[in-house]
Amino acid sequence: MTNPTLQMQAALQHTDLDGWLVYDFQGLNPHARTVLGIPEGVFLTRRFFVYVPREGQPVVLHNHIEGGNWRTITADWGAALRPFGSHAELDAVLGDVVRGQRVAMEYSPDGAVPYVSRVDAGTLERVRRAGAKEIVSSANLLQGFLKWTPEDYASHERAVKVLMQAKDDAFKLIHERLQSGQPVTELDAQAVIMGQIEAAGMSAGHPVNVSFGVNAADSHYEPGGDRNATLEAGQCVLIDLWAQEPGRPFADVTWVGHAGSPSDEYQSAWTAVRAGRNAAIVLMNERFKAEGWGNLQGWEVDRRVRDTIGEPWATFFLHRTGHDLGVRIHGAGANLDDYETRDTRVLTEGLCVTVEPGTYPAARGFGIRSEVDVYLSPEGPRVTTHIQREPFILGGPESWDEVRARGYGQ
Repeated sequence: MTNPTLQMQAALQHTDLDGWLVYDFQGLNPHARTVLGIPEGVFLTRRFFVYVPREGQPVVLHNHIEGGNWRTITADWGAALRPFGSHAELDAVLGDVVRGQRVAMEYSPDGAVPYVSRVDAGTLERVRRAGAKEIVSSANLLQGFLKWTPEDYASHERAVKVLMQAKDDAFKLIHERLQSGQPVTELDAQAVIMGQIEAAGMSAGHPVNVSFGVNAADSHYEPGGDRNATLEAGQCVLIDLWAQEPGRPFADVTWVGHAGSPSDEYQSAWTAVRAGRNAAIVLMNERFKAEGWGNLQGWEVDRRVRDTIGEPWATFFLHRTGHDLGVRIHGAGANLDDYETRDTRVLTEGLCVTVEPGTYPAARGFGIRSEVDVYLSPEGPRVTTHIQREPFILGGPESWDEVRARGYGQ
């Protein structure tokens, strides 16, 4: 095994903290295994603490009965192992480690960032009672352990390629069915996409979202069972699709179309959503050029997008602008969010976020979202997916190639 505590100490050098205290009990804090590099096959049934000081020797507090496992895990760490049995022994060794220290833990004040808020309130009370001077959130420290490898990025690009083709083929099916006067359902289009994802050896985890008409105003709609609309003239189409290779980061995109020419109201909403999407990318570019990565916080991007979309359409923008993209589709890094939470984590080089503003005025019978993926590269924000310029106008006299060409671009 490698020594993860060295990376933790390197991250601590950019802070004013005394150390990082990682706690877990039976998977309550999934970040613990990620940060410490503990293989899934290693069986741990008792709570543990690993304290990594800014400088000096790491300390592992573990139950006596799991000493053998911890000697194996820490073989290359150079750590001090401090076993405990009773709760009184735990409190004593915990006090020896944290007394007077400012420590980071997987905690978020007020539970503001649920992806980070993994240590239970009782354990925080115990650490404070043991004499910790202050407990602060490890939110930004964690992001350094989520960075993509070159293999991750290459896998993401392969997933993007599959999704772009599957999305185009689904819209082509809809367009040609409308042209020929044949019915087309949400499940028809969904089947095209799922078939291509599976044929590529990839997985979506669950069926993707194809929404017609007012169903598109439900941002997490999924057809299936008795939910399977047939597209009618004058209705909108929203397709949200995602996929990953096993164990690699997802790609995740949303594109829209319309059965026939859209109304002025729909076009107005689309123009606002597109402007919000582009404003997010512009802001990331501007801040990177001025400061590099490490200062732009997730909430700032969300706020710029909402302000750009403006009224009336921002009223119906009912979710965050974007999320971290990882091996789990909603990853553990910073989100673009000043709505569901105020995410003060910084956008971190080597991670990837979605940018996906939308508006969902159900009473008007439509919903719109435009989603791209943005990799936070050392050279700046890099959009890895295609960018939609206009909704696809489906069912008209133009060929699919002509319809497609009008939809692409910025």
